[in-house]
Amino acid sequence: MNGVLTASGETIEPFGRSLFERASERSLSRVGVVDVGSNSIRMVVFDGAARSPAYFYNEKVMAGLGQGLATTGRLNPEGVQRGMVALRRFAALAEGMGIKPLTCVATAAVREAEDGPVFRKAVEKETGLKLHVIEGEEEARLSAQGVLLGWPDAKGLVCDIGGNSMELAEVADGEVGRRVSTPLGPFRLQQVKGGASGLRDHIRKAIDQAAAVLGRGHEQIYLVGGSWRAIARLDMERVKYPMTVLHEYRMSPEAVADTVKWIGDKTVSEMRAMTGISQSRMELVPLASLVLRQLVESMKPKSLAVSSYGIREGLLYEQMPSGLRSRDPLIEAARFAERQMARMPGFGKKLYQFLEPLFGDLPPERDRLIRAACLLHDTTWRTHPDYRADACFDNVTRANMAALSHPERVFLGLSLLHRYKNSRANSPMAPLFALLSDKEIRDAEVLGKAMRFGAMFSVKDPAEAGTLKLPPKKKLLELKLTRTGRALMGEVAEARFRALAEALGVAPVVTQD
Repeated sequence: MNGVLTASGETIEPFGRSLFERASERSLSRVGVVDVGSNSIRMVVFDGAARSPAYFYNEKVMAGLGQGLATTGRLNPEGVQRGMVALRRFAALAEGMGIKPLTCVATAAVREAEDGPVFRKAVEKETGLKLHVIEGEEEARLSAQGVLLGWPDAKGLVCDIGGNSMELAEVADGEVGRRVSTPLGPFRLQQVKGGASGLRDHIRKAIDQAAAVLGRGHEQIYLVGGSWRAIARLDMERVKYPMTVLHEYRMSPEAVADTVKWIGDKTVSEMRAMTGISQSRMELVPLASLVLRQLVESMKPKSLAVSSYGIREGLLYEQMPSGLRSRDPLIEAARFAERQMARMPGFGKKLYQFLEPLFGDLPPERDRLIRAACLLHDTTWRTHPDYRADACFDNVTRANMAALSHPERVFLGLSLLHRYKNSRANSPMAPLFALLSDKEIRDAEVLGKAMRFGAMFSVKDPAEAGTLKLPPKKKLLELKLTRTGRALMGEVAEARFRALAEALGVAPVVTQD
């Protein structure tokens, strides 16, 4: 890792020290990042599993530093005042949380404004925070690294839109490739002359120039930035999508075209009433939607995915050693949750090994969900028994976990629901089941009932009590008990074993050593 390159040519090490002294390190102490953008200023404090950090604290202020910059060449005076108040607060919060130093980066507005250096000095004098101003291509690299934190296998084009610029970068094989910074932020587009046709020509020309560097036909475009997330939230509203988690939400090029047209027929007030998005953010959506439409037309992706991870997560990823980067974020988050919340940390791995004969040779994408489910199976035990099944479903489908598509969230949640409850009839979560096929629903039920049996069959290690076998042609589920298992195979365990066999469509058979 070479550190972050600032606009002045200075190389900084994020957070001022090594966060990951050993490649084997799995936990992350609290570290804070402040991102001073053209539209918003945000402070994020990371904690938890190093490869899949949780947001211990997350606050933003829509300061609008870059509003009017394209015309005046200077930062918006009101934005400067609001920004200073926000940064003063963030410095105090960081001190209260014991976070030192607080890493602060500034992008297009502070980078391009003639009074940017004055603002930086004033911030340092009043708050003690040092703003590191980064160039557009470095901003693109960090945003792309943020996407890699969430999608280790990401391949395609990362597109990060801010208030005054839009950055694009290639990602593949865990690396960031070519990068481009364009003047396509909504604040800047507000100053474009020539009416609607002049605006379209300006956007098309800028994106075509980027395409000349980055190429066209990328399989996937990963969308980073608040304006993209607002558009995705509106797309959800338009199609009545049952889940409101924005991270990993997918849109087709056709859906983007339909939503941009739909946005054109709505007022800002109407769109705010549907989503609850702030006025200052929503006012930029119509312009951002025109950029997105042209991006799709020019770049011709097959799909677009929303990323909640960007420059802030990219700063964290910057410090990760390769061994840590190569880990699965989902499994790391599940391991961390088990250590923090399960009654018997470490049992999840044993449960997975006990149940493994039921599933045979599975593709890696399904195997990792089974591993994660086993690690998470006991993390909601403190919830009241009447609500435990729904609580674990809700926790997983809404959790801030990476490398987990929306259907995978529902599969994982449904399996955990069935870990606590045989039936899903009349579940308030039923609308989300539509994201799964009938077979996926059945597979999730089987996994849940398998965990339901295995989790109570033995307190210490189910393998010490018996072994499972599911011969492919015999239509039998065989449980061979050890001497320990004979004592453990009581009435409730027998009922749960029969329920598992019924879900598999086979007959239960119990034998003894």
